[in-house]
Amino acid sequence: MTASPSRRHLLGATTSALVAVALSLSSLSAVAQNQSAPAASVQAALFAEPTQAMPQPPEVAARAFILQDLSSRQTLAARNADQPVEPASLTKLMTAYLVFQALKDGKLSLTQDLPVSERAWRTGMTGASRSFINVNSRVKVDDLIKGMIVQSGNDATVALAEGVGGTVEVFVEMMNRQAQAFGLKQTKFANPEGLTAPGHLSTARELSIIATRLITDFPNSLPYYSMKEFTFNGIKQGNRNLLLFRDPTVDGLKTGYTDNAGYCLISTSKRPTAGGERRLLSVVLGAASPEARANESQKLLNWGHSAFDVVKLFDANQPVSTAQVWKGAVNSARLGRTQPIVVVVPRGQAAAVKTVVTRNDPLLAPLSKGQSVGRLQVTLNGQPWQTLPLQSLDDVPAAGWLGRAWDALRLSIQ
Repeated sequence: MTASPSRRHLLGATTSALVAVALSLSSLSAVAQNQSAPAASVQAALFAEPTQAMPQPPEVAARAFILQDLSSRQTLAARNADQPVEPASLTKLMTAYLVFQALKDGKLSLTQDLPVSERAWRTGMTGASRSFINVNSRVKVDDLIKGMIVQSGNDATVALAEGVGGTVEVFVEMMNRQAQAFGLKQTKFANPEGLTAPGHLSTARELSIIATRLITDFPNSLPYYSMKEFTFNGIKQGNRNLLLFRDPTVDGLKTGYTDNAGYCLISTSKRPTAGGERRLLSVVLGAASPEARANESQKLLNWGHSAFDVVKLFDANQPVSTAQVWKGAVNSARLGRTQPIVVVVPRGQAAAVKTVVTRNDPLLAPLSKGQSVGRLQVTLNGQPWQTLPLQSLDDVPAAGWLGRAWDALRLSIQ
């Protein structure tokens, strides 16, 4: 049977309306996703701040500090954590990040020989931190990394920077772009090694973010940071991180010192618990001596491990809930996290933990596995404790145009 002109007109108008609604909602969804992506990426780098219910931390004899639980992404204690300071050789954590990124991308190899320029050699002559590499020689990347990390060699650091960036100036630009990509607001680098320079600043909090990204994105870097000594050119130098010699659970991370910065240490400790393995990160800035920075860092780490219980809420990839998905090839997705969901609470209060799921409704396809689609709100004794992002555990491709149009119409009349 052939439809009448009026009927064909009605069918065409209805179809056009469906398509228009679908396209309109799809565009709005895309805009919303594009606008929220940068904010989400910045937020993902941050940690939940300590609440009033947190136990009181010990007194720390340092200018600034922060203690964070990397397993639960919680800040356990902090003081002056956002105060700009000289990062000294803690700068080398960002240099290391870019070096390990170049290794991952195949732009460097551990067995590759890099030339030692006069600039790298002369930088090593400034201050006490040097690897004793010879000018106009060639040194393997692996040895330069050990020189930078174990010996804190300024000469090895500059040689690596030139090997990755071509020039120190280009490499410093790369450092600052990476800082922006991490969402850092107060960190600005003027060199790759950390010697005092105008405008070369960071904060305890932002240094903790750099350190966290380094060991999260490049866990193969940790064996370098746990090395207690390294010998090059017949000269043996010990790691300045005294905690490596005192605490078997400490496996990094980096010391720093200048006259302006004082004695600084970023340390990380991993210990087993009933709720799973737990890693803490401590940043102590502006201590009075190498012994003081080690003692104050140890004090923070011991307190962080002893004053809290670890509560595992969900395993990795375990669904927390299931949500309706619109305009998708399937109509639902499982929500959870690709890592275990754990929180730490003051010791003895694990039974007081409750959770509530909130979603970014309506959820519109396509969804990618790992995409942030909601939040898990954690309360302790009825008070807000932590909010964790929830991810889609499934890939949900978009439906065909008719399915999208139908769901668009349903959404428009809800």
